[in-house]
Amino acid sequence: MTWGSWGKNLGTFDMASLIDKCLHNNINTFDHADIYGGYTTEESFGKAFHESGATREGVVFISKCGIQYPSESRPLPIKHYNYSASHIEWSVNNSLRNLKTDYLDVLLLHRPSPLMDAEEIASTVETLKKAGKIREFGVSNFTPSQTELIRQKIPVLYNQIQFSLTHPEAMTDGSLDHMQLQGIRPMAWNPLGLIFREETPQTLRLKTLLKRLEKKYDAAADTLMLAWILMHPAGILPVCGTTSPERISLLMKATTVKLDLEDWFSLWVESRGVKVP
Repeated sequence: MTWGSWGKNLGTFDMASLIDKCLHNNINTFDHADIYGGYTTEESFGKAFHESGATREGVVFISKCGIQYPSESRPLPIKHYNYSASHIEWSVNNSLRNLKTDYLDVLLLHRPSPLMDAEEIASTVETLKKAGKIREFGVSNFTPSQTELIRQKIPVLYNQIQFSLTHPEAMTDGSLDHMQLQGIRPMAWNPLGLIFREETPQTLRLKTLLKRLEKKYDAAADTLMLAWILMHPAGILPVCGTTSPERISLLMKATTVKLDLEDWFSLWVESRGVKVP
């Protein structure tokens, strides 16, 4: 999302360079949604990926559909959701054209709609799987009950949710418990939360503690925050949006940092602002 016009608005050369940087650092998964950049970023990425010379078999493409977002390219009267069979099929085919690929590794429903028909969605997903256009299926920003509505009709393998030290509620509202029970792999968007974006009592508390922990672990604050997420037994996959080549080089360090149990809980306490119950 941040590589296109909703973020750094990178050109083809710079985007291709970042793709190479990711792959060089063993990061092979790229998370998209049809609406990013007002429906422009997938196409920009597809062109850059083609020019990067990377092989399709060595990467994972994720994309999302369902949000109808008013933009210059789609002058819709109102933002809404559409999970009709025709729209899901059209969206997938459009993403395939934009990304210059024959299949998506993962298709996610971007946000839940009160009007979604689970049977229609399941039938459409099965059709797309049989056609080889998608390999795996999941949801995004779904509650446990919304997920169950779909999962009763078709397997749901992923749920991409907001989760970070500044937004840890999924640990206590049943979301991560449900995913572990049902074998659903969580993805976490905005895994660094508001730490570098807002100055609040919560972020100030966390920054103070992180500064101390940086010395202990010889690791930057963002690495420690990702390591905190990775310690959760649900096997959460952080979706990182950085456009910095330097930070991309450091992302995988989070997989080698093992926080002491007390430090993990200390970070949670500073996030909460109160002691562990």
